Amino acid sequence: MARLKLGVLISGGGTNLQALLDAAADQDCAYEIGIVLSNNPDAGGLQRARDAGVPAHAVNHRDYETREEFEVAMTAVLEDAGVGLICLAGFMRLLTREFVDRWHNRLINIHPSLLPAFKGLHVHERVLETGARITGCTVHYVRHAMDAGPIIIQGAVPVLPGDTPDDLAGRVLNVEHQIYPMAVKLIADGSARVTGDTVILDTDSAGTDQLISPVAD
Repeated sequence: MARLKLGVLISGGGTNLQALLDAAADQDCAYEIGIVLSNNPDAGGLQRARDAGVPAHAVNHRDYETREEFEVAMTAVLEDAGVGLICLAGFMRLLTREFVDRWHNRLINIHPSLLPAFKGLHVHERVLETGARITGCTVHYVRHAMDAGPIIIQGAVPVLPGDTPDDLAGRVLNVEHQIYPMAVKLIADGSARVTGDTVILDTDSAGTDQLISPVAD
C-alpha cells in the first residue's frame, strides 16, 4: 500500500517536524514526508528536512500582498508534491477559511493544551494561573475557529508544584513529540476517521488504548 504523503508546515526550528521525520525513517511507517514548507526562509526546520533528505521549500509570506495570494502559492507547492495530509508544526500564520476548506479533513494541528481548554497563546502561563493539576497537548483536525476541530489524540501531562511556564512547556513538548507521529499513523493506516465533529478510532488497532493519554515522566 502506498504511504500517505505529508506536507509539514513550519515557521521555526521544527522539533515536532523532527519527531515526524524520525518516525517516517522506519520503512514500515505508513506515511512519508513529501515536503516541508515554511513561511520563514530562515526557519531552522528547513535544514532539518534537508539533512533527512526531504525536500524543503520556503514561501515567504512577506512576498505577497494578501494572505490569499500567499496561500495560493503554498497550495501550488503542496499539490505539486502530491501531499495527502498537511501537518501544522509550529506554523505561525493564520489560515483563511478558503485554505481550511480546500484541505478539509486533510489538515491537522498540534496544540499545547488539552483542548478545548486553553485555546490560543500563552497556554502554560494560563494553566499555572488557574491552578490546573493536569495539562497536556492535542492533535486535531483544523476547522475555521482557532484551535478547534475533531480531536484525534491527546497526551496528558501533570502540573507539578513549583513549575514555571518553561518547565511545563518542556514536559508538554516531550509528549507532543510522542503523540504527533501516533496521530499521523492512525490517519495513515485508516484507524482514525472523521464522523461529523468527532474522530472515531478503530478499537481493534493495536495499542490504541495506550495511545490516547500518555503521561510524561
